Amino acid sequence: REFVLSAVMRSGWDLKRASGNLKNDSEVVLEAVQQNGLALVYASEDLRKAKGVVLAAVLQNGWALEYASESMRKDKEVVLAAVKQHGSHGWALKFAGEELKADPEFVLEAIREHGLALKFASPELREDKEVVLAAVKQNGLALEYASEDLRRDKEVVLEAVKQTGWGLEFASGDLREDKEFVLAAVKQNGWALKFACVELRREKEVALAAVRQDGWALDHAAENLRQDKEFILAAVKQHGRALDYASKELRHDKSFVMAAVKKNIIALEYASEELRKDKEILHAALKPHGSATRVRSSVWRIESLGFILLSLVLSSRATRLA
Repeated sequence: REFVLSAVMRSGWDLKRASGNLKNDSEVVLEAVQQNGLALVYASEDLRKAKGVVLAAVLQNGWALEYASESMRKDKEVVLAAVKQHGSHGWALKFAGEELKADPEFVLEAIREHGLALKFASPELREDKEVVLAAVKQNGLALEYASEDLRRDKEVVLEAVKQTGWGLEFASGDLREDKEFVLAAVKQNGWALKFACVELRREKEVALAAVRQDGWALDHAAENLRQDKEFILAAVKQHGRALDYASKELRHDKSFVMAAVKKNIIALEYASEELRKDKEILHAALKPHGSATRVRSSVWRIESLGFILLSLVLSSRATRLA
């Protein structure tokens, strides 16, 4: 017994090799599941009904709920502990009793911790607007598990997109084609542009709203906009790397690159090779302009420029060595 007790304290999985008597020993099993909750699978049937043992197991690993007895999978305290356990990401609700999955109060408490637990709520609760709103506010991707009607609901989808732009992926096709709605979505989260319909990704008004919220959204704008100076400059102002998605012509256009680095010094790194060495552009990059004076100190700009120049030198040396 002492040997097995020592072994399971180091690795709960060693409970697998214990005798039947020791798998029914509460002290041995408790030590095993505290070390690794999934060791509950090797506990005796009686101990998988023991609340103290099961609770210890799910607190260590929420997925251990799968191996608990039916009575324990109906126990609110045990199931909620499993759902809240960080590693389970709420998915432990999958193993809860059907009554709990259909209990509005219980499910609401669960999804406020992990919105994705909505996947395992009863069909009726996935049609409940209050429940779904709580889920998408915690994790916008929970929209995937909402009923078809609620994936058409502007309030629900906007809350999902507000939490993560990726949530728009699960909105109804009608909403992804609705200009007014998509505009509202990309103003909340520019990345939502990725899931707008093709026609709206071509519209300058929509794409401009997206890149003003998140310059990285330029990656999802239609090709025709990548030659539009106003559009690219708006994206660059929000994130310097946006210049990397501009057309080749714009990255070779001195006046445009000059304007870009005045908006954001990081844009210099994505200009054409010859313009990255241009003295006038380097001077413009170093000098604070407009709002940049309030946001970035001259020291920051010097350090950033130094980093970019060092990258250029190393890149040039690598080219010569090749």
